[in-house]
Amino acid sequence: MHIPIKFCSSCGGNITLLIPEGDNRDRHVCDDCSTIHYQNPRIIAGTLPVYEGKVLLCRRAIEPRVGFWTLPAGFMENGETTQQAAQRETWEEAEAKIDIDGLYTLYDLPHISQVYMFYRGTVVDGKFGVGQESLESQLFSEDEIPWAELAFPTIGLTLKRYFNDRKTGIFETHIETIQGFKRKIEP
Repeated sequence: MHIPIKFCSSCGGNITLLIPEGDNRDRHVCDDCSTIHYQNPRIIAGTLPVYEGKVLLCRRAIEPRVGFWTLPAGFMENGETTQQAAQRETWEEAEAKIDIDGLYTLYDLPHISQVYMFYRGTVVDGKFGVGQESLESQLFSEDEIPWAELAFPTIGLTLKRYFNDRKTGIFETHIETIQGFKRKIEP
């Protein structure tokens, strides 16, 4: 999946989609300076923050899916690790510091060129608030989760796995490739 690039960010020249020498797939290449403009999947890092058996969710204040509930997560920035990105996003969206317990879910979504990584963790001292990208944040027990109001299917899958794993007390890392969603995620 290529997003069209029209002009080179290095010299402003025109771009052609072709397979460069020594490569095996189409790339955007500048006609003038031969710069190759790679397009790679975007990493979304977040947390599944828990406090006293409840999960912290945020109601989105930004598109896409304004007004829907999500786990705190967002695009990874250059220069940070996935764990740092997850902790930063948790602070930015829920004003919560979190102690990371480990990588919990990893979803490859090749149809939209994204990778979702959620770390399971504990909200430090149970303190949280409302960040700039959220309308509100709240702790939910399993029976209080607003399943029909979750922003993205990856959120529902992560929550469903968490509540199932909590019954056994075994929290393994779940890795899955998702080729598009055709179903609603409910408990």
